[in-house]
Amino acid sequence: MQQQDIWDADAARRYDTPGTGMFAPEALRPTVDRLARLAEGGAALEFAVGTGRVAVPLAERGVPVTGIELSRPMVERLRTKADEATIPVVIGDMATTVAPGEYRLVYLVYNTISNLLTQAEQVECFHNAARHLAPGGRFVIELWVPELRRLPPGQAATVMRSEPGYILLDTYDVLHQQVVSHHVRFDETRTARLDRSPHRYIWPAELDLMAQLAGFELETRHADWNGAEFTAESRSHVSVYRIPPAPAHPAESSTAPGR
Repeated sequence: MQQQDIWDADAARRYDTPGTGMFAPEALRPTVDRLARLAEGGAALEFAVGTGRVAVPLAERGVPVTGIELSRPMVERLRTKADEATIPVVIGDMATTVAPGEYRLVYLVYNTISNLLTQAEQVECFHNAARHLAPGGRFVIELWVPELRRLPPGQAATVMRSEPGYILLDTYDVLHQQVVSHHVRFDETRTARLDRSPHRYIWPAELDLMAQLAGFELETRHADWNGAEFTAESRSHVSVYRIPPAPAHPAESSTAPGR
């Protein structure tokens, strides 16, 4: 399964759920508030900008936002909300595609770095973020913590969510650090719809090493966008990495050198 095949026109249409789920104000507002503060008045670049769930309200807050996105159908949905002048988008993958300009903030939300299916691609994503950032700039990643403790011994699958009309089943390949999410949607009829998405899960410590390889330092890590403490029981994290600021040049001495 290739990502451009998964995020087709139908997936792009179903992704948008205005006012509900991850589009609900109570879920979206803390994300936008935090990113706006981290941008510190500068421009932001969103990897995998999608349909503009975060980019549109962030731009409305006065932060100049550019996006990189692999799926053209997702960008077409974005264009119903914001034109190219408001949110420019470069078509391509987030590991290698370069957007013009220099940024104070690059961000990658809602577990999307796990869509890169190899460790090498994920490391390259950090390098790509670094090449877009000015000294002192930040790279923000929102990512789930692998929940292998929920995996029964000897079994390769676990039910992650079960609610009326929807079941999420994850199957694991722990040898290769791969997981496939199976989304089953159904109603009162005998018909059900199955959608699948592959991911490579990343441990927080592994993510930190990827950051170090690209020249970042971990600045903060919280359990959510509201700044809750990250603990051993946290199911996700928001990690802020920073490129060290450029060293200050020593002030020139006003005293003439001796002879």
